[in-house]
Amino acid sequence: MVSNSSNNDNFFERVYEIVRQIPEGKVTSYGAIAKALGAARSARMVGWAMNASHGLEGVPAHRVVNRNGLLSGKHHFQGTNLMQQLLENEGIQVVNNQIVDFENHFWNPVQKG
Repeated sequence: MVSNSSNNDNFFERVYEIVRQIPEGKVTSYGAIAKALGAARSARMVGWAMNASHGLEGVPAHRVVNRNGLLSGKHHFQGTNLMQQLLENEGIQVVNNQIVDFENHFWNPVQKG
């Protein structure tokens, strides 16, 4: 893990650059972002970056979920169901905190397709 604060800030900004590219109606995972940054074992650090992103303009944190399509970060959003509501507003169905048809909604930042 990187302990230098400026390195963390740089990593977080790189995470946000990727998250800003996630198309509406698509989601990606913490691990996929880490892999795209060349830090495949840093999914947890991506999660920390997402937790720190609330309130930042243009960072759609609701589009980042765990590798199984679970809304694992939903408790970091204001209001119990805000993350789910934001996703559903983009046409993504969520049942029991999990994205329905996850594979079809998944956006791979490495392929950017």
